[in-house]
Amino acid sequence: MNTTPPITIVLVDDHALFRKGLGQLISSDPAFKVVGEASSGLEAMQVVAQALPDLVLLDLNMKGMDGIETLSQLKLAHPQCRCVMLTVSDDEDDLLLALREGADGYLLKDMEPEELCAQLKKVVQGMTVVQDRLTEILKNALINPVSVKTAQADTLTDREREVLACITEGMNNKTISNKLGITVTTVKVHIKNVLRKLHLTSRLEAAVWAHHHQSEKPS
Repeated sequence: MNTTPPITIVLVDDHALFRKGLGQLISSDPAFKVVGEASSGLEAMQVVAQALPDLVLLDLNMKGMDGIETLSQLKLAHPQCRCVMLTVSDDEDDLLLALREGADGYLLKDMEPEELCAQLKKVVQGMTVVQDRLTEILKNALINPVSVKTAQADTLTDREREVLACITEGMNNKTISNKLGITVTTVKVHIKNVLRKLHLTSRLEAAVWAHHHQSEKPS
């Protein structure tokens, strides 16, 4: 008789129907037990703190606190908990950013159910798993590291560069809004895009990055 306790899992996704289907799928394997669900990043923090699961399955795109921010906060609060992104995004930036923030796996929602369970078991054993079709992206990123400073800077739009320059000068969102003639909400969107594209997590990091990048330019 197998006395190994089941692997406890919390599901985090803002689509209730998907959570229900995923929960049924995972629960069909006796190796797993779903011990909680959350529809947002904030709720996920509360549920994980109560359930203390072995594993969290986390969507990338959610309203409010997105998957990357939730991942970062979960890893900070519960370093022993393994977190796997389960998403529709096969974007290289999303994959690399998730791994940089400590994701223990990055899987796509269209994968076969049996394969999903097999990959989750590997994660609990201490492995980092990545969807098969994304391994080439990861390989290229490691073998040919983006001339990071130049290539990342080139992905910014003109407006995003303007916002980054304002951040570097220490301006708050309201001041940036007034200077550029755009709404505070639009400023926030641009800042979020800048941080995502440059693989940064805060305005301070963005300012430091900008100063460093500026200093590397030939005079």
